[in-house]
Amino acid sequence: MTEDAQPTDTDGEFDAVELEIIRNQLESVAEEMGQVLIRGAYSPNITERRDCSTALFDARGRMVAQAEHIPVHLGAMPEAVDAVLACDPHPGDVFILNDPFRGGTHLPDITLVAPVAIDGDIAGYAVSRAHHADVGGMAPGSMPAGATEIQQEGVRIPPTRLVSEGESVEDVESLILANVRNRAEREADLRAQRGANERGRRRLDELHDEHGDRLFDAFDAVIEYSRERFRAQIESIPDGEYHARDVLEGDGVTDEDIPIETTVSIDGGEITVDFSGTAPQVSGNVNAPLAVAKSAVYFVLRCVTDPDIPPNEGCYQPVTVHAPEGSLLNPRPPAAVVGGNVETSQRVTDVVFGALSDAAPERVPAQGQGTMNNLVIGSDAFTYYETIGGGAGANPDSDGRSAAQVGMTNTRNTPVEALEREYPLRVEAYSIRRGSGGDGRFRGGDGLVRSITLETDATVSLLTERRRHPPSGVAGGSDGTVGENWIDDESVPSKVTRAVTARTTVTIETPGGGGYGEPNEDEE
Repeated sequence: MTEDAQPTDTDGEFDAVELEIIRNQLESVAEEMGQVLIRGAYSPNITERRDCSTALFDARGRMVAQAEHIPVHLGAMPEAVDAVLACDPHPGDVFILNDPFRGGTHLPDITLVAPVAIDGDIAGYAVSRAHHADVGGMAPGSMPAGATEIQQEGVRIPPTRLVSEGESVEDVESLILANVRNRAEREADLRAQRGANERGRRRLDELHDEHGDRLFDAFDAVIEYSRERFRAQIESIPDGEYHARDVLEGDGVTDEDIPIETTVSIDGGEITVDFSGTAPQVSGNVNAPLAVAKSAVYFVLRCVTDPDIPPNEGCYQPVTVHAPEGSLLNPRPPAAVVGGNVETSQRVTDVVFGALSDAAPERVPAQGQGTMNNLVIGSDAFTYYETIGGGAGANPDSDGRSAAQVGMTNTRNTPVEALEREYPLRVEAYSIRRGSGGDGRFRGGDGLVRSITLETDATVSLLTERRRHPPSGVAGGSDGTVGENWIDDESVPSKVTRAVTARTTVTIETPGGGGYGEPNEDEE
């Protein structure tokens, strides 16, 4: 099947129109689940920033439809469903998990997996994942810069029944809520996730009423369609081995650079991404579970192939990702990992893009800001969490976007009005960091300046990158400007947790994106 081929079932049961209708119906269910979650949650982290994702899986644990939410969530969701499948799920169950070593990514991302039963048998799974503003641990917000083991980062939940055959397991929820700050907010957000999964169950049941068992055949057909289109895109990239290397700026325990290396091998319609040569797991919290590395790889490959290919299991099947056990990208417990999900994933993205820039330079932009600029301010009474946008890298045919979320995050910001209404914080400045993007024939996008004053004593945690090594320009374009972190007038490291007093001001200046191509002198 070529890139432009129309989907047909091998038995002739589906024509292109019918399959396209069912595919869009499935994706609409995933999107509706996301809307239920966003509208039902209490935390601004979900209601405003929309740091959550939803998807549908078939009975075999294959993703068949997703809402276009958070890349680092969605690429790792199959691992969560696989972990639940190993627990002998039954109709009416709802599983909860966040364990990064059993299907999760980092502890604040809590996943609910609900089997969907049709005629008494499990026909699929409705899945929601949301970043909770606090899940316990040594610092408010559960993202402490100095963590050296996962127990310091919060409550760790293996796949566990939150609902068993339709009956809530109250003791499980009580145990979880007893270990988090802001219990009422966590309880409400979990309730919103359960509502989202229930909406997915109802809608899938309605689709079965409409299509009968042909719905299950459509699961196979949409996956096959995506796989063949994705393979055709990979086949259009020259075969070969392509290499790249970059570094993280310390792990929160030391400031030493930590290398990430990859070899991308393309052979026809198959692609292997090997991270041998990457550093061993480290003491600090930038270790990333293999599921996070896979998410970053899938994201890059989605970017360099046709974005109209339906995102599902079919896009993953031609891809193999390897990272040595015990390495930064496949750590052994009890490694700390909270920064791996948010920061290491960004560097993996940069490295894989860098390798593919030799294979398909016309498809790869200059480096974007390469960080989520994680800022947490909290106490026992409140927790504010934000990822702050920056500059996107310039493309071969356009400038990079300014003040954008780049790479593995796709959240919105917290509006000033909502932030000041919900938290004892005051926004002093929120503006574009003019001139921070790299020069070139096409300029990199500019970063942001976000400055916040505390109105109460609290703890501040920062997990950031690109404070020493700038985002690279390509093809003669200039690098972007590195970011800077300030607490009052003191420049602070890229990763820090610190207790501060009322009237302290925290300022984040985010990196600009790299430029693309030599500047055109006639246009200067």
